[in-house]
Amino acid sequence: MKQFIFFIGIISAGFIAAAQPCVTITAPQFSENTRKDFEQKLATAKTDYEKDTNNADAIIWYGRRMAYLGNYMQAIDIFTKGISLHPGDARLYRHRGHRYITVRCFDKAIIDFKKASQLIKGKPDEVEPDGLPNAKNIPTGTLQSNIWYHLGLAYFIKGKYKKALKAYNECLNISKNDDMYVATANWLYLTLRKLNKTNEAATLLATVNDKMEIIENNDYLEILLLYKNETDITDPVQFLQKEKQGLGLSSFGYGLGNYLLLKGKPDMARKIFQLIIESNQWASFGYITAETEIKSLK
Repeated sequence: MKQFIFFIGIISAGFIAAAQPCVTITAPQFSENTRKDFEQKLATAKTDYEKDTNNADAIIWYGRRMAYLGNYMQAIDIFTKGISLHPGDARLYRHRGHRYITVRCFDKAIIDFKKASQLIKGKPDEVEPDGLPNAKNIPTGTLQSNIWYHLGLAYFIKGKYKKALKAYNECLNISKNDDMYVATANWLYLTLRKLNKTNEAATLLATVNDKMEIIENNDYLEILLLYKNETDITDPVQFLQKEKQGLGLSSFGYGLGNYLLLKGKPDMARKIFQLIIESNQWASFGYITAETEIKSLK
């Protein structure tokens, strides 16, 4: 995989980089058509931003489109500029926090999501538009659910499971569709198992079934059903290589690795996690958490 580091400097929007990545950044890999599509949408977002550089919506979309192309530090700079103009807009902290997770700056992500959680307190939730729409073009996440979801993830990666538990419980309470529910339940289940709360974990699994109406989070539902049904997989590595590609390899794969850990098979789990970090899904949450698990297994 191609790796590179973004250097501090002036980017096309006129921002000056305000932060350094916490790791060497790995560029995402795209088909030529996908890259052209992303570049065209970024150009449109840049034009919209330049029409009104104070507009919060324009700033957010410029930053999001920048990140989709792998320009994570530039995106962080854009969101930072937006925060300086709109310090009370929770959306800017939410999106910057997400990209801090991507570049493995987890403490900075936690600070941003905690700030965002304070800003949304007592306010009505709102649907969050998708930058990468699902097959039905129906957004499944909201601003508040995404803030709690990502805060929980950052705590989970840091091994702060009690704090992750609180964040995921908040998220589950406002997960109003099956997609957001299973995504949250996936991480909540793992958090409960990390805390040895097996009865609560079993109760959570009882709320999940194969009749749920899922648009985009099928991998998370499959993982939860794997935990629930305790499915026997003869050759987990071969199964993962055969059945999952792209993002599914990292998202389902991370769940499969944890399933094997819970079954007392750390050597096989390590092979699964290693397979994930040899993939091209560097920015995915499954990849990031697989990195953490491999370190703990060593």
